[in-house]
Amino acid sequence: MPEKKKFTLIGTHNGQFHCDEALACFMLKLLPDFKDCRILRSREKEKLDLCDIVVDVGAIYDPSIHRYDHHQRDFKTTLNDIHPDVPFFTKLSSAGLVYAHFGSEILRQVIGSTEDGESAVNSSDLKLIFPKVYENFVEEIDAVDNGINVANTETLNYRVTTTISNRVGFLNPKWNENSSDKVADEQFEKAMNLVGREFSERVLSYVSVWLPGRIIVERAIKNRLSVHNSGSILLFPDVCPPWKEHLFTLEREILLMDAKKIYYVLYQDSSNKSWRVQCVPVAEGSFTNRLSLPEAWRGVRDEQLSQLSGIDGCIFVHSSGFIGGNSTFDGALKMATVSLQSAK
Repeated sequence: MPEKKKFTLIGTHNGQFHCDEALACFMLKLLPDFKDCRILRSREKEKLDLCDIVVDVGAIYDPSIHRYDHHQRDFKTTLNDIHPDVPFFTKLSSAGLVYAHFGSEILRQVIGSTEDGESAVNSSDLKLIFPKVYENFVEEIDAVDNGINVANTETLNYRVTTTISNRVGFLNPKWNENSSDKVADEQFEKAMNLVGREFSERVLSYVSVWLPGRIIVERAIKNRLSVHNSGSILLFPDVCPPWKEHLFTLEREILLMDAKKIYYVLYQDSSNKSWRVQCVPVAEGSFTNRLSLPEAWRGVRDEQLSQLSGIDGCIFVHSSGFIGGNSTFDGALKMATVSLQSAK
């Protein structure tokens, strides 16, 4: 078997740097094939031709020869073009191209391995995390670098100047200061570390926080008939902040029928051990509920609310009707079931 080629050079452009190639280079250096590579910053073709992989310069997109530029006039590639099962259609930058072609292995390197050398995340979970990281980190960098507005409007109410792309841009040597290639390269390395740290923290957060939340919600959906025979009330063993996103996703995946639509979730308040009944919104981010708590209860508290509702242990119902509290699980469940019945 021929010896595997050892890669030594990653190429990108010199001059002003941007967030996309800083992240692209950071991600490449996570990979075993490229971790020991030196980064060459140049626009000279003769120098770039010596590189094993080139990002964000060279006017060539060809994965077979490890060329990942996106500045060509006819370049329109999106993540969906490379991964048809992932529905993201923003034109890729060099960061998006590297993520598209190497993302699964990059994620494995960030997440790490168990003591016996196995990947710390299984393939099915990795498949869930891959689009999540793109949607909530890489896509923004792609869009900013390609000049794609976040909204279709000409009027801005305020300027956003603290994004990761802005912070990377701020590390460039100042136009009115003396600089050198050495200084610029040092600043580029700072940019790589900045965006790389945030990228890695985001990935690890999805592993340690987002995925466990999904497991809790999935288990609650499967067990919902044991909470109430309507199937419309979920029980979480504890507070689960990302439950709304997971609920809507899992409803689509499980294909819940409207007759089993989920209206309320129950969970224990970790600060005082009382129980909460919270309404499910019509969509993630919406303030409109599928079924609010009864109008007569809203803004009423404690004993007055218990007398009004006929349910012992009531603590409050928010004035908008999206959440209520009870001192016991049975009381919170009763608030949810009465609310269901009152809507009939």
